[in-house]
Amino acid sequence: MNEAEKRVVGKMIAIYCRSRHGSSGQLCEECEKLYRYAEQRLERCPFGEQKPTCESCTVHCYKSDMRQQIREVMRMAGPRMLLLHPIDALRHFYREHQRNRRYARGAKIRKNETGETA
Repeated sequence: MNEAEKRVVGKMIAIYCRSRHGSSGQLCEECEKLYRYAEQRLERCPFGEQKPTCESCTVHCYKSDMRQQIREVMRMAGPRMLLLHPIDALRHFYREHQRNRRYARGAKIRKNETGETA
């Protein structure tokens, strides 16, 4: 479940760790802990493969301190993904765009079914 998402998160954490902590090849202990936590959260995501981006999700499953860490990683490593792993980055952006469109469409349909205006 969410294997592509796990791979992208792993690459982002590796970029972050190499840049911020000077690691090479192996993640430092702090980044390894963050990766294991993120992997666990993705495995337990109630939306499965249809999950929206974490930012637009109605269920926040990260603890606040870990959420802050992963935000920092994504903010720093996200732009670098385009240079270091361009194909993975573009696939990730495309999947996120598709998921967000489906998620927004589903929310609009649910509103219409309850009689609210969209």
